[in-house]
Amino acid sequence: MTFIIRYLREYLRLFLLGLLFAAIFGVTFYLYHLPLPAVLYPTLLCVVLGAICIGVSAYQEAKKHQLLTKLAAFPATMLQNEIPVPAATEEEDYQAILRKLCAEIQTLEEQHAGSYQEMLDYFTLWVHQIKTPIASMRLNLEAEDTRLSQRLKSDLLHMEQYVEMVLTYFKMGPESTDYVFAPVSLDKILRENIRKLRGDFIIKKLQLAYEPIQEIVISDEKWLSFVIEQILSNALKYTNEGSIAIYLEGPEMLSIRDTGIGIEPEDLPRIFERGYTGRNGRRDKRASGLGLFLCKEICSRLGIEILVESRPEEGTTVKLALGRKPGHSLQKC
Repeated sequence: MTFIIRYLREYLRLFLLGLLFAAIFGVTFYLYHLPLPAVLYPTLLCVVLGAICIGVSAYQEAKKHQLLTKLAAFPATMLQNEIPVPAATEEEDYQAILRKLCAEIQTLEEQHAGSYQEMLDYFTLWVHQIKTPIASMRLNLEAEDTRLSQRLKSDLLHMEQYVEMVLTYFKMGPESTDYVFAPVSLDKILRENIRKLRGDFIIKKLQLAYEPIQEIVISDEKWLSFVIEQILSNALKYTNEGSIAIYLEGPEMLSIRDTGIGIEPEDLPRIFERGYTGRNGRRDKRASGLGLFLCKEICSRLGIEILVESRPEEGTTVKLALGRKPGHSLQKC
């Protein structure tokens, strides 16, 4: 119905013009005292023929409208091959402009893809190169067991995390397929990350409440480990005293709770936004706002629902619902 109304509006001037012509003939015949049926019968015949032509034209326009509506969902680079044959000179001119725009878009996309790949290659090389001096410094510190060496080891670990975070950010493109789903031991991933971050537990003198979790889930071990490491790192960063607890809260619901500074209520709905650091992050100049953003993106692709509960000065609990299908998760906070 909407299309018919639009069509009639577009051709309303032609309808009115036809009626005006008929009225002119009628007035002329009347002024010259000619019989009016001589103009009424041809007018009626023209109206019938015009109605038939309008019906055929409206049907053709409706089909073209349906086709163009479907084409609206196509990528710009495919449109130029699917555009219907032009029915008028004006349509042909518009299609020429559209083809030119599509060609320019395709050229820009190819240039962007090339630049992005060059940047990704550069950062990948940079990550591997920067790991060499970090590993060398860590090896030199292994022989020492002082408070300074522990602090330096912790700082080196954070450097490695930030380097990996940058590389992960560039790898998280929409076309990424670097996922291998298989049975994964939660206990194995948790123990590896606890062992990696043990220096921060020691330096801050935080208690760890953890008992082996004999749970096997279907996920990608590398990416799931990245998410858990980021959550544990955040808990350690914003907890100065107290403890961090890791436990199962129901089937396939992993919870990581800390007694840290918590998250302000106004910041809680935005913690998964890219680059958003919140009040606590702005207080800590080192915060990048990428950690939780990457966690959310990875969880979405792994089929994990991530939820956050927090109160200022009381602590934060991050929950991972691991039982969803990959690609069908929701993020809540």
